[in-house]
Amino acid sequence: MSQLFQPLRLNSLELANRIVIAPMCQYSAEDGSASDWHMMHLGHLALSGAGLLVVEATAVTPEGRISPRDLGLYSDENEAALGRIVAAIRDYSPIPFAVQLAHAGRKASTRVPWEGGKQIAPAAPTGWKTTAPSPVPYLEEYDAPIALDEAGLVRIRNGFVEAALRAERIGIDGIEIHAAHGYLLHEFLSPLSNKRDDQYGGSLENRMRFPLEVFDAVRSAYPGNKPVWVRISASDWADGGWDIESSIVFAKELEARGCAAVHVSSGGLSPLQKMPVEPNYQVPFARQIKQAVSMPVIAVGLITRAKQAEAIIADGDADAIALARAILYDPRWPWHAAAELGAQVIAPEQYWRSQPREHADLFKIRQSA
Repeated sequence: MSQLFQPLRLNSLELANRIVIAPMCQYSAEDGSASDWHMMHLGHLALSGAGLLVVEATAVTPEGRISPRDLGLYSDENEAALGRIVAAIRDYSPIPFAVQLAHAGRKASTRVPWEGGKQIAPAAPTGWKTTAPSPVPYLEEYDAPIALDEAGLVRIRNGFVEAALRAERIGIDGIEIHAAHGYLLHEFLSPLSNKRDDQYGGSLENRMRFPLEVFDAVRSAYPGNKPVWVRISASDWADGGWDIESSIVFAKELEARGCAAVHVSSGGLSPLQKMPVEPNYQVPFARQIKQAVSMPVIAVGLITRAKQAEAIIADGDADAIALARAILYDPRWPWHAAAELGAQVIAPEQYWRSQPREHADLFKIRQSA
C-alpha cells in the first residue's frame, strides 16, 4: 500500500492522504480581500485530491503584507471575502482548508514579482514604512525598518489573535503560523536580522520568545480541537544565521506548547544565502527534526514526482510532503500520483467519467461535502 496515500491526523483533523498544498502567494487581493482570482485558484486546487489545502500567506495587519496586493485577514471586508470562497468550496469539496497567518516584517511594502519585487518607498502612493525586530534592511539600498517597541509587539500579537478568530468564524479548519522565509517571526529568530539587546534579542531563548508568544496567543484563541502549526526555515544558508540545531530547539519548544506539526522549509532571510537548490534539498532538515520530535513533520522543496514523495514518507524522512510550484503546474498531481502508486483519491462526481480505463479504481466515492 502507498504510504503517501495513508491518512494523517493533525489534532482532530484527519487528512485523507499526506499531500499538502503549500501556501502560495497570488498577489491578487484588493485591500487585503480575496478576489475572484482566489475563487478560481483555490477552487480548482480544492478538487485536486490533496489531503490539505493551505491558503497563501495572509497578513494579520495592513503593514504586514508583502505587497499591496497580498491577502489579509485584518478587516471585516477581508473576512467576508475569504468566507465567501470557503463557503463555495465547502459545497463541492471535502478538502480540509487551512490558512497561513503571516507578517512580512522588513520584507513588506514590495512590488509584486512580475513587476520586479523591489521595495516600494514609504513615501510612494502604495508604499509604507516597514517594521522589524531591528532597524536592519533586507538589502542595503532599502529603507530601514522601524524597530518594534513593546506596543508594536502587542499590536502584532493581537493581530495574529484577531485573524485567528476571523478564521474560526468563517470555518477554517487549521492555522499555519508563518515563521519562515525571512518574514517577521523568522526575523526575530535569526541573529542576522535580530540585533536587539532586550528580552527579545541576544540568546536563542530570547530570539525565540516573540514567535513563541505569538504561537501561544493563537493556540489559546483558536478552538483546542483544531490544529495550529508553524512553518519554519530550518536554515538561513548563511554564515552566522539561523541553523538546523536552533530549529530543533524551536521545534521542541513548539511541541511542548501543543503545536500540531512543523512545516520545514529553509532560506529567505539573507540575500547572501547559498542554497543548493535540487530535488529533496530540504528533506534532510525535515528528517533531523522528525528524529527529535513526535509531532508530524511536513517536508517541502522541489518534490515533483510521485515515487520521490512516496520514498520520503516510506523512508521516515517526514510524515507529509507539501507541493507548491509542482501543483500549480499540474493541479491534478495527486490524481496522477495515486494512479502511479496504485492508490485511490477523492474526486468530484462531475469528473468521475474522466477516470482512465487502466485505472478503474482510482476515484473514491466520497460522502457529501
